Amino acid sequence: MKGMIMSQVKDVMTKEVICVRKDTPIFEAIHIMVGNSITGVPVVEDDMTLIGMLSEQDVLRLFHTHQQERDRTAGDFMTQPAVYFEENDRLLDICYRLRDHSIRRVPVTSDGKVTGIISRADILKCILQLSQEACHAGSE
Repeated sequence: MKGMIMSQVKDVMTKEVICVRKDTPIFEAIHIMVGNSITGVPVVEDDMTLIGMLSEQDVLRLFHTHQQERDRTAGDFMTQPAVYFEENDRLLDICYRLRDHSIRRVPVTSDGKVTGIISRADILKCILQLSQEACHAGSE
């Protein structure tokens, strides 16, 4: 796992990030999350500056209140300030934070602007890749 210890978030993160703006209607934001099979989306300004995070957990109350809150926006439900990581943060540190805080996905920024997102699945793919490389190196 030496490779993971030395890796940075930017080496593993997903670079094509699905984001919403704070004025995105909440049901449109939910549709985006469900349609893309993701558990949360960064909420950004037009210039990709991170202002919050909208997760499944943030909108669960709509199960009971969807009629009263149908005109609300992502900005009304987002978690603010958002937990985020910088591109150059060590992957090992991120792994521990995701594990210890039950977080599934976190935006990655550079100078406050979203440049990627890292999820548990991204780290699992990295673990598999490192394992396969170790097995391949061991068979040589």
